Amino acid sequence: MINVGTPIVEKPNIDSQEVKPGSSTPQEETSISPVAPKGQIPQTLNIIGVGDIMLGTNYPSAKYLPANKGRNLLRSVNDILKKADVTFGNLEGTILDKGPTIKHCKKCYAFRMPEYLADNLVTAGFDVVSIANNHARDFGDRGLRNTIKVLTKLNIESAGLRKRSETETADLLNNRETATFERNGVKYGFAAFAPNVGTVDIRNIPYAQEIVQQLDQANDIVIVSFHGGAEGTAHQHVRRKTEHYYGENRGNVHEFAHAVIDAGADIVFGHGPHVTRAVEVYNKRFIAYSLGNFCTYGRFSLRGATGVAPIIDVKVKNGPDLETKGEFVKAKITQIRQIKNSRVVKGGNAISIIRKLTREDGFLTNITISKDGWITYR
Repeated sequence: MINVGTPIVEKPNIDSQEVKPGSSTPQEETSISPVAPKGQIPQTLNIIGVGDIMLGTNYPSAKYLPANKGRNLLRSVNDILKKADVTFGNLEGTILDKGPTIKHCKKCYAFRMPEYLADNLVTAGFDVVSIANNHARDFGDRGLRNTIKVLTKLNIESAGLRKRSETETADLLNNRETATFERNGVKYGFAAFAPNVGTVDIRNIPYAQEIVQQLDQANDIVIVSFHGGAEGTAHQHVRRKTEHYYGENRGNVHEFAHAVIDAGADIVFGHGPHVTRAVEVYNKRFIAYSLGNFCTYGRFSLRGATGVAPIIDVKVKNGPDLETKGEFVKAKITQIRQIKNSRVVKGGNAISIIRKLTREDGFLTNITISKDGWITYR
């Protein structure tokens, strides 16, 4: 049975006193439009997507934790992130103060973010995160339960899990496939997919379409996230076929993205390869095939292309016409890069990477990407 998410709850705007709709800030040009006043349904929506987030880990050592409780990590981009109607990212790891990892290997990575670091997600205005990835169960059920508990307490939605076997209890942990929530009178449905045990399988496309169809029937806008594709700088292109990495089937991300849009998804945000990939507008809906490493402190390689990533602010239609609701209007890429063991800063070459890959992968048939990062219809 498909779980169509948690009850719709209006999340209070914790930043309403910091940035008022329509106010002027030095970085206002990076946002497409201000969020509509509370109670007024906007005719267009701004939805931001970013890639992998790992804010620091105290495993295997506290030396991998950022200073100042991580408050400097996103300081330079918080103003952009919190202006969107909805802000999304992929949470790569668990939120847990202490506890043993379930991994048993000589050289493997396990991410245990102390609970206090999650406050930085609230400061940045994150509304929803994917927990469908290969690090969600680094610290077993205990770590995953605590991650969900902390995110729920902070009013951050999460999704992407399912029962690992038919004999397991279908509880909060093992049957959290989707999430539904409301912002400013708009109902959002969210689903996340990955090729990993205990996640909603990106490789089972008919089931993914079934989930999306149900979300589409009950919500205004449907956002889909996937963790898929091969990893690293040798795998920046979208191959339009099943991708394998370390002998694992990582899915056909091109087929998947098109299939969920055909089923009713309005935006598809990809991540997993740890590098930025191309973007596409298919059937008037936006796809980012990989958003790269957004904020990954300490344990991630940030050499070359793995250290640059985009913030993509996508503007979609939200008028009363159900046929056009969710259609792509335009998008703005803000390029960011990470300073190793320090913070995220604006800059880098994510725009030129996306322009090059989108051209080479054949996705510029109906869009253009300007040198300053605007994605528009031809």
